[in-house]
Amino acid sequence: MTDSAEYKQKRAFYDNLLTIYGRKPVLEALQDNSINIYKLHLAETNKSGGIIEQISTLAEQRNIAIQWHNRQSLSRISRNSKQDQGVAADIQIDQHQSVDEFINKQNNPYRLLALDGITNPQNVGMIIRSASAGSIDGIIIPRKGCAALSPLVIKASVGTIFKATLLHCETLKEALASFKQHNTTICTLSSHAEQSLFDYHNDQSTIYVLGNETDGVSTAISQMSDQQLAIPMNNGVESLNVAVTAALIAFNQS
Repeated sequence: MTDSAEYKQKRAFYDNLLTIYGRKPVLEALQDNSINIYKLHLAETNKSGGIIEQISTLAEQRNIAIQWHNRQSLSRISRNSKQDQGVAADIQIDQHQSVDEFINKQNNPYRLLALDGITNPQNVGMIIRSASAGSIDGIIIPRKGCAALSPLVIKASVGTIFKATLLHCETLKEALASFKQHNTTICTLSSHAEQSLFDYHNDQSTIYVLGNETDGVSTAISQMSDQQLAIPMNNGVESLNVAVTAALIAFNQS
């Protein structure tokens, strides 16, 4: 069954939304006029005054829609009832999109990072920061198997999450299969690979997969790899933090 144009348009809109939660993160977002906030969500159980009044006042001054919810409904929006403090906000970011939307827009070769089971929010945030600063055109972040884009990720990214091109998908395997249909080269990092990352050169579109902090790239994704690359290391060091690896890839233009 083919999705209707109306459904595709609606899905594309929600792919552009990033929901943040917590009183301080939402207040800081409201104070930054460069951040486009679509809607503010507040729990009806919030006591008036204090930071809640600051949040409400700023939203009204910026003509941002405010929606009130019971506690259960608000927790479904934040997806973190233990830490949302009765506050959430939907931020509209044009650079956040689906994998299919990104593929359909491309005419030139691109370099992407893909996250395969990276569960540490600080690592995800630092990867986003490095990719934004370096020569990377986007980051593929699956909804399943990776850390959610939480306030910890936002803090570690030092705000670059609001500027980075993030590509959403359900699973990384499905996303990579779509890219391979468009002649994209899939590269994985391995200490056993014969070719160095710094000697590798490819004029075609390329995705560099970053694996789980403990187990590395999963077997299913390794089987999809077209090229294995190694980072030469000295003094008996066996591996690097995944965020450091991301930075080396982002700034490597060999």
